[in-house]
Amino acid sequence: MRSQIMDKLTSSVFLVLGAFVGFLVHRLLARVVLVGVGTGVNIAVLVVLVSAGGLFGLSVFPVVFRGLRKLTSKLEANLQKVPTQDLVAGAFGAIIFLLIAVLITLPFSQIPYIGVYLPIALTLFMGYLGMQLAVKKREDLFNLFSSVPKSMERVVGGQRDRDKGQKHQSMCAPKILDTSVIIDGRILDICKSGFIDGTIIVPTFILEELQHIADSADPLKRNRGRRGLDVLGKMRKEVGAQIQILDSEIGNGIDVDSRLLKLAQSTGGKIVTNDFNLNKVAQLRGVFVLNINELANALKPVVLPGEEMTVYVIKDGKEAGQGIAYLDDGTMVVVDGGKRFIGAEVEVAVTSVLQTAAGRMIFAKPK
Repeated sequence: MRSQIMDKLTSSVFLVLGAFVGFLVHRLLARVVLVGVGTGVNIAVLVVLVSAGGLFGLSVFPVVFRGLRKLTSKLEANLQKVPTQDLVAGAFGAIIFLLIAVLITLPFSQIPYIGVYLPIALTLFMGYLGMQLAVKKREDLFNLFSSVPKSMERVVGGQRDRDKGQKHQSMCAPKILDTSVIIDGRILDICKSGFIDGTIIVPTFILEELQHIADSADPLKRNRGRRGLDVLGKMRKEVGAQIQILDSEIGNGIDVDSRLLKLAQSTGGKIVTNDFNLNKVAQLRGVFVLNINELANALKPVVLPGEEMTVYVIKDGKEAGQGIAYLDDGTMVVVDGGKRFIGAEVEVAVTSVLQTAAGRMIFAKPK
C-alpha cells in the first residue's frame, strides 16, 4: 500500500515538473516566435506545451530518475571498495588544488571568452590532479601529519624528562656533613633509617677540625670531638657504601664554614648541619641546607592549647615563680607558677605554644 502511494506521489511530481518545463518553453517561444500572435493561438500553444511537458515528465523523468539512482548506487558501491585513507587523501588533495585553481584564474576572470571558460577547465583539471596526487602520496601525507604530534610529544616529553632529571639530580645530590651535625650524633640514626639517600661526603678539613677538637685541652671539647669521630666510625660500619671521604683543597686558608659553602657550590651538594648561623649564611649564598634541628622540630608531636600532660619540673625559669620542665624529645615546657614543684612531677594544662628558630616552647600552668 505504501509503495503504491509513493509511486503515485512520484508520478505526480514528475507530471508537475514536466508541465513546468512546458510552461518555460512557452515563455521562451512567446518572446521569440509567438510575438504578435493572437491570444487564442497563444493559449492553445500553452495548453499543448504544458500537456506535452506533463507527458514528457511522466515518460522520460522516471527513466532518468532510475538511471540516476542506479548510477548513484554503483558509485556508492565503488566508493565502499575504496580505502578510507584514499578517500580522505583524495578529498584533501582536491580541495587544496581547487583553491589553487581559484587563485590562478582570478586575474583572467575579466578577459572576454577566456574569463568564462578558462576557470571551469582549469578548476576541473586542478581538482582531478590534486585528487590523483594526494592518493598516490597518501602515505607521505599521513606520515607528515602524524609527525607533528610526535614532534610536540618529543618536545613536551623531553622537557618532562629534563624536569624529572633535575628533580632526580636534586634528590640524589651529595650530602656534605658539617662538624656540628657529626658531633650531634643524630645523623647516624637518620642515615640508618634511610631518610638520607645518595652519597654522604665528609671533607678532610672537617676530619681535621674534629681531630683538633678531640685533641683540645678542654675536657668538654675533647669529649665532643671524640664523640664525633666515634659517630663517623659507626657510620662507616652501618652505611659504609654511602660515606665518602673527600680530599678537597677548595678554599685553603679560609675558615671551615666558608670552605664548606664553596665545596657545596662546586659539587652541587647539600650541607647537612644544625648550625643556625651556617644555615642562614648558606641560604643567602644559594646553597641548599638540610637542618637536623628543623627536621627534629617537624617530627615533634603537635600540642594544642588545653591539652594536659605530666611533666617533671627540674629548675626555675627566668620569670618569677616559673618552673622549667622538658619532654622526652627535648621540648622545653615553661610552667607558670611551677617553681614550687621543682623536683616533682606535676600535671599541667597547655596554655600556648611558641615556635622559634631554635625549637618549640610550650607554656603551661598547673591543673
